[in-house]
Amino acid sequence: MEPLLPARPAGFSFLSVAEGRLTRYLQRVKLRENQVHPTGTGEVKGMVPSGEWSAICGRVVLADGILDDGMVVFQGERILYVGPYLEEYGKRGLVQKTTGFIWPGLIDVHVHGAGGADVMDGTPSSLRTMAKTLARHGVTGFLATTMTMDRPRLERALANVAAEAPRMREGAEILGVHLEGPWICPRHRGAQNPAYISDPRPEDAEWAWNASDGWLRWVTLAPERPGALELIQLFADRGVVVSAGHTGATYEEMQDAITAGVTHATHCFNAMTGLHHRQPGAVGAVLTDDRLTTEVIADGFHVHPAVIRLLAKVKDKDRLLLISDGIRAVGLPDGRYELGGLTVYAKEGKATLEDGGLAGSLLTMDAAVRNIARYAHIPLWKAVRMASLVPAKKLGLDDRMGSLEIGKWANIVMTDENCRVLRVWVKGRLIAEAEERE
Repeated sequence: MEPLLPARPAGFSFLSVAEGRLTRYLQRVKLRENQVHPTGTGEVKGMVPSGEWSAICGRVVLADGILDDGMVVFQGERILYVGPYLEEYGKRGLVQKTTGFIWPGLIDVHVHGAGGADVMDGTPSSLRTMAKTLARHGVTGFLATTMTMDRPRLERALANVAAEAPRMREGAEILGVHLEGPWICPRHRGAQNPAYISDPRPEDAEWAWNASDGWLRWVTLAPERPGALELIQLFADRGVVVSAGHTGATYEEMQDAITAGVTHATHCFNAMTGLHHRQPGAVGAVLTDDRLTTEVIADGFHVHPAVIRLLAKVKDKDRLLLISDGIRAVGLPDGRYELGGLTVYAKEGKATLEDGGLAGSLLTMDAAVRNIARYAHIPLWKAVRMASLVPAKKLGLDDRMGSLEIGKWANIVMTDENCRVLRVWVKGRLIAEAEERE
């Protein structure tokens, strides 16, 4: 069996963290008697805030390293302390310990379904099922992602998200809507239903925004389609992340799209024009233009591990996100399922259409983290960052989530030594707990 984490070079301490990092954390905590705590949630009495708090002890995955024998303390919705173990916190309050890791909550910006439910079902129960299923795999926030479909069903799905997102209390939080299609390229449609593909129109921006009641955060479209550049500008002006995907764009058309407002590329290498030494295509634009971030489905089926390793090297400095592109079959037995009106077969970890083409994935975000650490030969903290802080930054939410830092929301994942999820908290609430393992 392959190791879940990459091999450690001789003399390398995978669980070390720089002295300067510790110093910064201790300075931020400011543990002085009767001093107001940095989060503003209470006073420090004898180096410990008043009121009840919870502490998790283990190997803490920070934004730039791993702290062995660390501690994360939270009170209510917010993180109070992150740093080395402190007896003052450890001897009082609710203290939990793991021999594994403590991650920030994961964020999935591209997921269609899970646990037998799909965003396009357009029902509150489906969103709740998704949220609870995703939470069991370390996800604390996600974008409910649609499929190419007719207007009435899209409007129903968008209205459902807008109604349920503010009151979701079960499982992961819904952070908004990712509208994938219907303005895509028929030749690169993947598992999108060709019957509902359409050309973009300027009024579509207003339609999508209103249909989602302002919950639209992300749009995937083919920028080469007639009218796409104007629509890109309109979405970008509203602060929506516009992503090139399911596209037959040339390298030059991608450059025009970036100028218009495209800042991201959907599931890199999949459903887009590939790289050729005389025709760079969409992939060439992604690899060479630092204005673009991108994402990868790290399941070993969509992209070869060697190519994932290349992508991680080229798109460094927070330009690569992990996604699941999960469908309703995630977490369920092999069998026949539905995706966007098309029949999908789930078998041995892969989801395919009747013609054998890939149809979304059965990947979970915790598995994506484990996989890319192994495929790309990167340390665990970098893999976790791709699934937490990087998407949080892309969504403009990194001031409140995406990393374990004082004052941020207590979105926390506790794992075992093999990075299998044990417990998950959202804003300090325990929302998922693994069943007992033998």
